[in-house]
Amino acid sequence: MSLVPSGYTQKKYSEAPMLADLVKAGKLPSVEKRLPDNPLVVEPVEEVGKYGGTWRFAMLGPGDISIYTPIFAEPLVKWNRVGNGVIPNVAEKYEVKRGEKEVIFYLRKGIKWSDGTPLTADDIMFWYEDILQNKELSPSFPSWLVIADTPVKIKKIDDYTVSFTFKEPNVVFLENICFQGGGSSGLLSIMIHPKHYLKQFHPKYTPKEQLEKTAKDMGFNTWYALFWNRADFYTNPDCPVISSWRVTTPLAGKSVHTLERNPYYWKVDPVGNQLPYIDRIAASVVENAEVVNMKALSGELDFQFKHITLDNYPLLKESEAKGGYNVLLWPTALGSNCAFMPNLNHKDPVLRKLFQNKNFRIGLSYAINRDEINKLCYLGLAQPRQATVVKECPYYTPGLENLYAEYDPKKANEYLDKAGLSKRDKDGYRLRPDGKPLQLTIEYTPTGEFGPWTDVIELVTKYWNAVGLRVAYKSMDRALYDIRRASTEFEIMVWAWGRGLTPLIQPIFIFPVITTTGAPLYAQWYSSGGKTGEKPTGDILRAMYTYNRFMRTIDPEERLKIGKELVKLSTENVWSIGTVGLAPTPLVIRKNFKNVPQKSFYEWLLLQISNTSPEQYFIKE
Repeated sequence: MSLVPSGYTQKKYSEAPMLADLVKAGKLPSVEKRLPDNPLVVEPVEEVGKYGGTWRFAMLGPGDISIYTPIFAEPLVKWNRVGNGVIPNVAEKYEVKRGEKEVIFYLRKGIKWSDGTPLTADDIMFWYEDILQNKELSPSFPSWLVIADTPVKIKKIDDYTVSFTFKEPNVVFLENICFQGGGSSGLLSIMIHPKHYLKQFHPKYTPKEQLEKTAKDMGFNTWYALFWNRADFYTNPDCPVISSWRVTTPLAGKSVHTLERNPYYWKVDPVGNQLPYIDRIAASVVENAEVVNMKALSGELDFQFKHITLDNYPLLKESEAKGGYNVLLWPTALGSNCAFMPNLNHKDPVLRKLFQNKNFRIGLSYAINRDEINKLCYLGLAQPRQATVVKECPYYTPGLENLYAEYDPKKANEYLDKAGLSKRDKDGYRLRPDGKPLQLTIEYTPTGEFGPWTDVIELVTKYWNAVGLRVAYKSMDRALYDIRRASTEFEIMVWAWGRGLTPLIQPIFIFPVITTTGAPLYAQWYSSGGKTGEKPTGDILRAMYTYNRFMRTIDPEERLKIGKELVKLSTENVWSIGTVGLAPTPLVIRKNFKNVPQKSFYEWLLLQISNTSPEQYFIKE
């Protein structure tokens, strides 16, 4: 199979006035010399745009650096506009061979880094040979590139052709490139790095003693800390990029982080205008999401696609005309905006057995009044549902979202009794199966991204107390929370149940794959190939084996059948207990900011706005 985009055959191109001035001054080659042989043609959402202007949005500082991922992402292949298929990008075409065990990529000849250096297969081989296989830079090989306990083998065929070969079929490899290869898991997952620049910070090309001295002089403890600092193109203005904009000022200590157009960007519109249309990006660094919302309200932001909270939607909507903006509501693929995950590997054997009891989890689910949560916490804009895939997902089975999702305290009590919690103390609270008082704590970290979690958790605590469970909740910062939820100590954790559109690319919400989704020891066992952690039993083990079968199945119809079986198995076990899902994400956009779709799936697996092609946004004067 191969996919080849329509190329732009005319060899006369146009460029931004700011670049034309540099060409005229002899500081930049002509646009024809800067573009590849076959530039990627980007269809505008509304119309061919105009050059110029600055795109203003707000971010929350260095910890919010992932806000740039959707803007910078340029993987070998990427998602189409709808988010349901893969299209060429840096790779002009690709071929899937040997029953999904091998993929050959043909790079777009003539793409250049932002400093004018040609991009070649060597930039991929540098990532494979010098980064992934260096234990100090990459202590473990990325799991999405490992099949049957064997890492991928990457081979340079020529300067513009690279092959990826797996031991067994990897049926989600291309989709993973769209996500992981775009930088969703940090710099290590980005498959193309500027070898000509970064080799000066690598001991294979520069003496290690010299690197260690340079690292210490620059305030780093090790050469590899220096390397990753220099490779971080989000914050290092010196690191060449292939994205539409490049950083011009370091982030540290700045109130505004600025980016400027990449003069060597390799995409054009249908009439031959080199993209991007917009000259600059200015990201205001603010304290919290509330400041972001206030800036949006006052009309200070052009297109804010993150940190606009749903509780501010009525006020923002009311002030649209005065503020000169529109509020868009993009659908999400969240199976549950706020899901509750009991710790199936709790260190207390009594609690562990209780949390592993399906009747207990079903009882918790029936006790939740989802309609009330939707009305009080999500303005009635979400959908009461179980934590499972959305209807647009190919693995959806009708009715799954309603499983154990009605509010029925009577059933909740019956299932909790069946779980071994029939005995109560003098105050009416349930006792553990060993006769001790049962006290449960919900742990979470506040985030406005998925809705007002504190409000939801207060309601769920009330519902569970009403069926005889003594429940409290505890809020903590993200750093501590990430440590706690990967441990065997927490009782019930909270996170959004995501990836409802594409759940099996990385099935982290379908069964325990990573240590932060409710069963850390089982996840360790699966991800390590049985070397660490604890082997599960029952349906979790069955789910793991079913997914392995899914990954080895080449026939699309059979794979679809297995995928549906796996999603159904996961939902029936309620390893994650849903509340409401599909709550839309508000985005604020100035009325003169164009070529942004009125609706698009807002989903991290699609890298949020990345598949809408930010390079074709423009400001209409």
